[in-house]
Amino acid sequence: MTTPRSPKRTMSMPVIAATTAALPAVVLSSLALAQPATAAPAPQPRKIPATLAAALKAQATKVDTVIPAQAVPATLPAALRPMAPSVPDTYKIVRGDTISAIARRFNLDTSAVLQLNKLTATTLIYPGQTIKLTGTAPAAPDQAPAPAPSAPSNATTYTVVPGDTLGAIAARHGVPLSSIFSWNNLSGSSIIYPGQKIKVSGGSAPSAPPAPAPAPAPVAAPVASTGSYTIKAGDTLSSIASRHNVSLSALMSVNTVSATTVIYPGQKLTIPGSTSLQPAGDIKPLVPSSFLGFTYPPAVVSSANENKALLNASPVPSRDEMKTIVADTARRMGVSPSLALAFAEQESGFDQRAVSPANAIGTMQVIPSSGQWASDLVGRKLNLLDPYDNATAGVAIIRALIATSKDLDNAIAGYYQGQYSVSKYGMYDDTKRYVESIKARQRTFG
Repeated sequence: MTTPRSPKRTMSMPVIAATTAALPAVVLSSLALAQPATAAPAPQPRKIPATLAAALKAQATKVDTVIPAQAVPATLPAALRPMAPSVPDTYKIVRGDTISAIARRFNLDTSAVLQLNKLTATTLIYPGQTIKLTGTAPAAPDQAPAPAPSAPSNATTYTVVPGDTLGAIAARHGVPLSSIFSWNNLSGSSIIYPGQKIKVSGGSAPSAPPAPAPAPAPVAAPVASTGSYTIKAGDTLSSIASRHNVSLSALMSVNTVSATTVIYPGQKLTIPGSTSLQPAGDIKPLVPSSFLGFTYPPAVVSSANENKALLNASPVPSRDEMKTIVADTARRMGVSPSLALAFAEQESGFDQRAVSPANAIGTMQVIPSSGQWASDLVGRKLNLLDPYDNATAGVAIIRALIATSKDLDNAIAGYYQGQYSVSKYGMYDDTKRYVESIKARQRTFG
């Protein structure tokens, strides 16, 4: 989809639809709204032309533009994953490796790899070291296990600070990680948080008066909510509390959350009794409302921000993993992998968390209405926040454009400018540059 380039080429823009006889214009990239090369940058945002506004309004009213949070997978789906590499007998450690990362790479169990190499969770590994990945773990000596260090009659405690892990705490105090688990009734999946006290020796905790009955917290100050804060990437409850000079417990209390509650960018928290709050109106949105001189309708930008927040809070593949997913999807769907990779790199740089002001989502930058059309093409509902479905949507549209365009250049142009516009008005100058860019990128992917 594009905007009118000059009075001589005024055109009416087709409203994006889920199904249509002629392929709809697919706004897969915010760059599809690029201005002509000769136009000077607008000093301030302009209103979107009426035809473009109508198309964007259509995507907000005809198709659900915010994907429900419950539809976002808590973990990456197993379907369509690239085939796991074969497991070598041994592996030489390189800088940055961890045992858990190596195990995950070859679909092995971390504890099995540790046992096979007589390692523990706190054992240091180093570049150049060779570890075994296959074989049988040595039989444990047939003797009674040594009792966990019981230490003095009174237990020593350690207060968790940001960045701590149970393994690091155990190593720092020279005790087995299993003992830390035992003394604190924890496991490998337990979540710890700053301020929490961890026993680092056996025995009973120093006669800290048996958990003194919590003094009736100043009920007089039932955490006065004096403002709100919108969570940004990298925030933690403790860092937010510290930034606003409030206690972590007060922040958790007023928001009815606990230390294990998962927070995500875009979520709003109530700040209790803070004196230096950032006005809600001053918080920078995750997705801006204007791009290349155009101002987008509030409803579309709002949907884009909600989708961006959901993606920020969801597990997504790395850029390298997205390359593999896009290539595998293209092969399975009969599209040249190098061509699909060229589109993905051009549109988002393989960033599955990318969302444009036009609400173009994910690696392939597909807007919801085009996502509905892609769903019709493949015969099932596609979730654009899902990395595999996002790749499927983009590749399905590429395949349809190739099948119905007179040549590859026109198919590529249709992905950017819209097939209807290309067939009626020809390629605009910026569309021609887009086509050349895709072809150049395709060559780099072989």
